[in-house]
Amino acid sequence: MAETSYDCIVIGSGPGGYVAAIRAAQLGKKTAVIEQDKVGGRCLNYACIPAKAVLRSADLLTEINEADEYGLKVASVEVDYAGVQARREKVVSTLTGGVAGLFKKNKIDLIEGTGALGADGSVLVEAGGSKRTLGAETVILATGSVPRAIPGVQFGGRVIGTEQAWALPELPARLAIVGAGASGAEIASGFARLGSEVLLLEALDRVLPSEDADISRLVERGLKRQGIKVHTGTPVKDVQGTEESVSFSYGEESADVDGLGLAEAGVELDERGLVKVDGRLRTSRKGVYAIGDLVAGPALAHKASDEGVIAAEDSAGLATHPIAYVDIPRATFCTPNVGSFGLTEVQAKEQGYDVIVGKVPYGAVGGGIVYGDRAGMVKLVGESKYGELLGGHIVGARATELIQELVNVRALEGGFAEVARTIHGHPTLSEAVMEAGRAADGWLIHG
Repeated sequence: MAETSYDCIVIGSGPGGYVAAIRAAQLGKKTAVIEQDKVGGRCLNYACIPAKAVLRSADLLTEINEADEYGLKVASVEVDYAGVQARREKVVSTLTGGVAGLFKKNKIDLIEGTGALGADGSVLVEAGGSKRTLGAETVILATGSVPRAIPGVQFGGRVIGTEQAWALPELPARLAIVGAGASGAEIASGFARLGSEVLLLEALDRVLPSEDADISRLVERGLKRQGIKVHTGTPVKDVQGTEESVSFSYGEESADVDGLGLAEAGVELDERGLVKVDGRLRTSRKGVYAIGDLVAGPALAHKASDEGVIAAEDSAGLATHPIAYVDIPRATFCTPNVGSFGLTEVQAKEQGYDVIVGKVPYGAVGGGIVYGDRAGMVKLVGESKYGELLGGHIVGARATELIQELVNVRALEGGFAEVARTIHGHPTLSEAVMEAGRAADGWLIHG
């Protein structure tokens, strides 16, 4: 027998889970969240937010070091790494405290412990050696992902994952990073600018291999300017460690499905070991939803949040729509920043489109000159028949913010011609987005 019953129980309190819980509560559901670690999950406590907090310190250091280019003389500057870490902790505590406050505001019960599905539709909670059974009309699984090492490699000692990197108690003198995807590029860029000697290794032929090739090329150039030793096409196979250094094979993340009781509850997995869901995030078990890194699609916090909204609304009987995963914005906060969405040029051609490309450097517009970033670039990928905007790719200052305009244009069924003919403020970096639209439309003004 269930000790307590809820309309909705969410297992996991990361960006997917806490948003799902708040939306369910807004819709009048008696809601509880089960969390085995800290409110906010991996993203707020260990990954996304800590990374950006440390990177912000590195960004400020770069601006100070380049101040003389703007007519400003700075006598000296030093890195107080303990202060950097203290600010990281303050940022994290502020945001996690905000989530806890939202739970109270929306009358959501926070239950500490490990949650699992029971075979009878109940939710089992274990904490401190004791167990309790909860009843729920709807259950939303939002447990995220966990780091997974290559077989034969274990995290520990000097072999660390992303979470441990951003929380290192001392600034490392030397740091080897295996994998030049978004996380690897961010770690490399952050620690190199703070003063570490950084070696970045990537098994594939370029950094940020999932991004458009033109974007990857500019990012690699920028990373090398920061003193990072970049080696692409360089797989790391053997693990050898000493007291002073270590090398290890590249690992990845896997869905955190262990202990959820999925098999016992009749929840099906797909061929990749992810939870199988439909466009409304419903699993094969009635009343059970799964979101975030547990299901297919990019492992992004904002994707999980939107899925949380969809799951909560569907459980309340509201009309929802499936997510077009290809159109979700992607943001990488290394220097230079990268923002992108949709298809790359190569992907668009492989899918049979008659591709049109519009490319403009930041230096073509006033904002790029004023703000000291002439090397940035905006690249639009479109098709000729209908003027459809298939993808947008930006590298340079504020790229992670600028990309949203193109995502919105796509969502509102606009094309590159609409981007070209929308008035943009002057002088701004966003004018480069407009000029890229004009380039795709065949009438580039500045360039």
